[in-house]
Amino acid sequence: MARQQQLAHSECPVARTLEAIGDRWSLMIIREAFDDVRRFNEFQKRLGVAKNILAVKLKGLVELGVFEIRPASDGSAYKEYVLTEMGRAAFPIVISMRQWGERFLYCTGESHSVLLDNLAAEPVEVIAVRSRSGKVLNPEDCHRRVVRRES
Repeated sequence: MARQQQLAHSECPVARTLEAIGDRWSLMIIREAFDDVRRFNEFQKRLGVAKNILAVKLKGLVELGVFEIRPASDGSAYKEYVLTEMGRAAFPIVISMRQWGERFLYCTGESHSVLLDNLAAEPVEVIAVRSRSGKVLNPEDCHRRVVRRES
């Protein structure tokens, strides 16, 4: 069985997520969409990705349901890629990766972008995994089990 087919049938949500959106360009496209980038040429210009790769990635993200294509909001003949509920739900994934990178991949004094709350103009709170009661959980505080998804 091919690797892609194995992951498509995996009981591991992490494996399925990585198969769906876990490559560099897919996540960077989603990140740009959170900054209100909507048009093909804007994605291409900001990311510097080859047009053929961008076209394949956007097509896949539309097929997956992360984006939908809509007529341009300015009434022009262009089409826009707009995040769906599924796409917007990837926001904590991107923020977690950003915060991990800020913490571990920059040296003291090295410049990097910071995500700010629009209202307070302050850096967003670090994402933490919490129990339903609000307690911060670490890996040793959790375990996995297989469950069947109900409708």
